[in-house]
Amino acid sequence: MTTATGSHASPPGTLTRTGRYLILAAAFLGWLFSGVQMSLMNLASRPATEDFLRSGRLPIADTPAAELTPAVLKQALKREAPGWFSYHNSSFLLGAALGGLVFGWLGDRAGRVRAMGLSILCYSVVAGLTYWVQDPWHLLVLRFLAAMGVGGMWPTGVALAAEAWDDVSRPFLSGLIGTAANVGIVAMGIVGYIIPITADSWRWIFLVAAAPVCLGFAVLLVVPESPTWLAARDKRARGGTGQPAILRDLFRPPLLRLTLLGIALGAIPLLGGWGVTAWLIPWSDQVLGGVDPKAKAFTSIMRAGGGSLGSLLGGWVANACGRRATYFLISLLTVLLSEFIYFTLTPNSPMFSPMVFAVGFISTVFFGWLPLYLPEMFPTHARASGSGISFNFGRILTAMGVLGTGALTSWFGENYAAAGRVTSLIYALGMVVILFAPDTSKTKLRES
Repeated sequence: MTTATGSHASPPGTLTRTGRYLILAAAFLGWLFSGVQMSLMNLASRPATEDFLRSGRLPIADTPAAELTPAVLKQALKREAPGWFSYHNSSFLLGAALGGLVFGWLGDRAGRVRAMGLSILCYSVVAGLTYWVQDPWHLLVLRFLAAMGVGGMWPTGVALAAEAWDDVSRPFLSGLIGTAANVGIVAMGIVGYIIPITADSWRWIFLVAAAPVCLGFAVLLVVPESPTWLAARDKRARGGTGQPAILRDLFRPPLLRLTLLGIALGAIPLLGGWGVTAWLIPWSDQVLGGVDPKAKAFTSIMRAGGGSLGSLLGGWVANACGRRATYFLISLLTVLLSEFIYFTLTPNSPMFSPMVFAVGFISTVFFGWLPLYLPEMFPTHARASGSGISFNFGRILTAMGVLGTGALTSWFGENYAAAGRVTSLIYALGMVVILFAPDTSKTKLRES
């Protein structure tokens, strides 16, 4: 048997035990560092906006930077912070949507490993470059580019891991990969708690986020390619059929219905995460940041701490309760918990942090569910692209929703609770969409 020590070392059908664990480690770490990328602007958006206001790079009408008083700055920050928070996250979501399409396509064409390694290099290098950004609009562009790597990491990592491990292991595998991003968010939250992220010092976190550049090179050099993908490639070569028209196949029958359902199923938890529960972090900063600059980091830790547990268990819960029943129940519970928080609590309430942990736990069961369910919907030749489009195309809808949340929050005068009561209703839509999805509980990954 040939030892799997590189992306071209394993012939189709061959994968050593070491190779399987290399794949699992690469997928877990790649998605963990993606979580670090996701958390950056939740922690740094308000400090960066304040820094740009102070320096005059984000001008305030009729007020030169040299004449900014604390009162004027406070009012300007109250007006500008929700909008820029939504711009930062929307830019990230749109970049991730494009990255999922580009790297997912590359994963089906050129191999899962090559696409995954390049996606990690993409988000790491761009994060490092962000340290030197001097303009708020340039920051948006760099967040968009970094997000392309994050969007590409998910479909390639999920497809590679799903094809490398057998059906018995897949619920555990899906939960493990699903929880990786939340582990990254918790880790970044802990770092931000130890070293507060303020308007005077927010750039350093982007150097931290650049560290996985080494992982990207390691993936390209030592991680073995998926035997399933290699076999499908060789089968096409022997048959003389060439490369399939992957994107065209996904957007025409019989896969069109599955693609549209996948987009809807991926969009709802994404919109909930970015447009509902993520706003708990700037809400904490607004209410408590003046006396406790660590408050937003602690809220991020609680939200992602619950999320780490929820997404870890997501695959198991889906396997035990059924794919559709699980999605319905977590949609129902998340809308109830979100409405409870936004209607009855504030960030200085004793129950606020425990309830943030609870909503983080329930709402991220989705992200252990998605890595299990989405690969089951699509055949081998379109698995990475189908999973990527399903998960990441929903980010386009989510970006629009986040912009709407930002506008709604600004319209309510930075009243995050009022906006949250409205946006939490997105989870109710999930209870309807899942009724039209196929039940894949008793099916294996499609090999066609």
